[in-house]
Amino acid sequence: MDRRGVRIVDTFAEAFGMRAARVIITAGSPAWARTAAQAMTGFATSVIGCKVEAGIEAELSAEETPDGRPGVSTLLFGFDQEGLTGRLIDRVGQTVLTCATTACFDGLPEAPDRVGVGGVLRHFGDRYQSSKFLDGRRYWRIPVMEGEFLVEEAFGIQKAIGGGNFLILGESQPAALAAAEAAVEAMRAVRGVILPFPGGIVRAGSKVGARRYKNMIASTNDAYCPTLRGRSGVESAVPEGVNSVLEIVVDGLDRPAIEQALRAGIEAACRPGVVEISAGNYGGKLGKHQFRLHEILKP
Repeated sequence: MDRRGVRIVDTFAEAFGMRAARVIITAGSPAWARTAAQAMTGFATSVIGCKVEAGIEAELSAEETPDGRPGVSTLLFGFDQEGLTGRLIDRVGQTVLTCATTACFDGLPEAPDRVGVGGVLRHFGDRYQSSKFLDGRRYWRIPVMEGEFLVEEAFGIQKAIGGGNFLILGESQPAALAAAEAAVEAMRAVRGVILPFPGGIVRAGSKVGARRYKNMIASTNDAYCPTLRGRSGVESAVPEGVNSVLEIVVDGLDRPAIEQALRAGIEAACRPGVVEISAGNYGGKLGKHQFRLHEILKP
């Protein structure tokens, strides 16, 4: 398949099942809402080392939030409900509760599973906290030096998908980066997904395990390292003329959201200086979700 002179490899991105939560953060200004959201989703690129994957889903207007203030929607992904619950409590408690003017709400009220977040954080109030019910949902008001922190008692957790991806193979580092930046901009317009890596872009894709260091969970994806092309023992997947490869990883609440994001990103990445678009997979051994590039790009 060809897109404006860019070759689309007939392959698939391999993804795996996860659990997800949506946290709505509001504040006295858009700047403070974003400050809290950035702090809460920091150091959350990969469950391998960070125990959670998180990112900003969208900025919200006052008309879109529970308390009529500007806000930010964030998504957090973990391997299981227990692990994700712990990360939610830690991150909301350490970065949102402590941030000026913020409040925190559940963004998945219809999710089948509920976990206590505000119900745990209320203990910070040292019995001075108070609660109220509104439309069948309990909220906690925790006194803090600035005033009060409002947080919902329980947050929804649902099944989700992590690890959707595609690879941009460019003639040069500037060409690959420009294409990746265009892809990120297009993909961030899609609701229900996040791009957890810095700036939405992965420069250091990985493979499962390592050939030389047996205790490693993951190591550099040598097949796509241009500097290793032609090296003895390396089964390089980098074509001639390609000198830089970047990856876009996307996590989503469901398959349609990821497909929409991948379609938007690939279309945006097909630009001068890009030779090929491919995807990372392990032959179906890593996860049960397969996103086939040719199918996603069909009219």
